[in-house]
Amino acid sequence: MNVAILGYGTVGSGVYEVLHMNHSYIAKCAGNELNVKYVLDLRDFPGQPVEKVLTHDFNDILNDPDVDIVAEVMGGEHPAYEFSKQAILAGKAVCTSNKELVSKHGAELLALAKENNTNYFFEASVGGGIPIIRPINRSLTADDILEIRSIINGTTNYILTRMRDERLEFDEALKEAQENGFAERNPAADIEGLDAARKTAILASLVNQTQVECDDIYTEGITKISAVDIAYASRMKAKIKLISLIRRIDGKTYACVAPLMLNKRCQLYNVDGVFNAVMVKGNAVGDLMFYGSGAGKLPTASAVVGDIVEAAKHRHINVVTIWEPEILKLANIDELVYSFFVRIPAAQAEKAKERMRIDVIVDAGIPGEFAFVTEPMSGSEFKERSGGLDIISRIRSELDR
Repeated sequence: MNVAILGYGTVGSGVYEVLHMNHSYIAKCAGNELNVKYVLDLRDFPGQPVEKVLTHDFNDILNDPDVDIVAEVMGGEHPAYEFSKQAILAGKAVCTSNKELVSKHGAELLALAKENNTNYFFEASVGGGIPIIRPINRSLTADDILEIRSIINGTTNYILTRMRDERLEFDEALKEAQENGFAERNPAADIEGLDAARKTAILASLVNQTQVECDDIYTEGITKISAVDIAYASRMKAKIKLISLIRRIDGKTYACVAPLMLNKRCQLYNVDGVFNAVMVKGNAVGDLMFYGSGAGKLPTASAVVGDIVEAAKHRHINVVTIWEPEILKLANIDELVYSFFVRIPAAQAEKAKERMRIDVIVDAGIPGEFAFVTEPMSGSEFKERSGGLDIISRIRSELDR
């Protein structure tokens, strides 16, 4: 069976490498040899093996009836959307790592795949090398998924880990992440939480079986987290992580991406560096945890090639994934109950004691500040009680879990 790879960047070159590196084993798993017939890219790669299969024209792939499977690893919405749609309409299976595309057009492309008796697979779009899409779609279909809590952005996790371990400021840790290839030259999508929000939208859409819009997900990044915040967290023997949360209660779905203070009792506490983890709670199975490399060339490529094998095993047999296009209205995140870690000027300490329900006062030796953790309360109550306080920093906390 013939495969075409759209894009020869980090992931695309990884897909090409994995298909050749594990060729014999993959052929046994797929029940067919998988041959890379085309690689689409605007660039030339003189002297490299890929040069023999390189094309600059997508129509070469689209109009070739011998191409069975297309791996879309271009990134971005356009032209990845148009290419994926045209390939599916031509009866070709499409496998992707493109979280932006899947979060916006997943329902439509799945429906098109069903109509055209082919498949649209996107395992690599959320957890990189961590399998999570297929477990939700296949292994956990007996369960009502009540909650998914995860660390699904390696860049931010690396930055927060380095800030804690090396006492770096945010800008210093970001620069180091860029130098080591863990952050893009323009890191906004990662550090502002957008990348994690897109992945959250995909997971929320799957567990609700209907469309959850990324723009509707409450999203905070890590740009406001400072070395002082990290110092306070360390004082409390806690860690700050960028957490994706999907929680389903009484017919309502809450979804958010935000920094959270965690203690050692939480399994996500020890997920450091560029590693990711996804915790799933089902009403029958209970708690499950998926852990591993959430990004990177070969881990992500491994997930894409896994989808290619699935496509080969289900040639012209649609694998049903329920994801309806109707948009789900998310519940107000301010209804959820958290403790809140708060820093304010020391001059407002008495005012805070009068207004806030304080559980713990935290002294990290920072002059001119008063810091505390509130008792658990809803976001709405916190906003009401904290009115009039000059908040330096506010971070949700689950130190009691």
